[in-house]
Amino acid sequence: MGILESAVEVIGERGLCETRIADVARRAGASAALVLYYFDSKDRLLTEALTHAEDRFYLETFHELTGLERARDRLASLIDRSLPAGGSEVLGDWRLWFELWSRALRDPNVARKREALDRRWRTTIEDIVRDGQRSGEFDEVDPKDFALALASLIDGLAIQAILGDPEATPERVRRTCLEMVGRELGFEPAPSRPAKTGPVKVPAKEART
Repeated sequence: MGILESAVEVIGERGLCETRIADVARRAGASAALVLYYFDSKDRLLTEALTHAEDRFYLETFHELTGLERARDRLASLIDRSLPAGGSEVLGDWRLWFELWSRALRDPNVARKREALDRRWRTTIEDIVRDGQRSGEFDEVDPKDFALALASLIDGLAIQAILGDPEATPERVRRTCLEMVGRELGFEPAPSRPAKTGPVKVPAKEART
């Protein structure tokens, strides 16, 4: 396993404060000195690990979305890949986002990385909206404004779900997002599907987060 994938797993499991460079090195089958050679601090390792997780997310998402003809189906799939759904991999990715947000408040370099990752996430949403408008599926809304609103809604609801808020169930979170999308874009969202069972899971976004 590579260093970045190991960092994604270890930081996702333990949080950055409880992660040592030696822990990541051990998971990767490398030396701590080698990890420090490529990543001179834990903050640098965090930002690169999250970027790696996001790249994985977008690659997997691209393959899934290209098989969907309608823009509304692509948007619904993107939401499904970004919200609590069962499993642990994406939950770990969201924990990386928690760490990044916290450090972005006081580290300009981390803040710039956060901005770039969020811009990529919102651009993905914008592109789907523009496709839907060109095909006549969606009403004429400002794609940038819509993307900011939906991305912020997903972030906020995912946080509540990960923190274990009993009202933020996977089904309710998904329904809230789909209702907002249908209301703003002018179409009737598909009926809610039964929530998956298993541990909480959220994107993203491998993005967003």
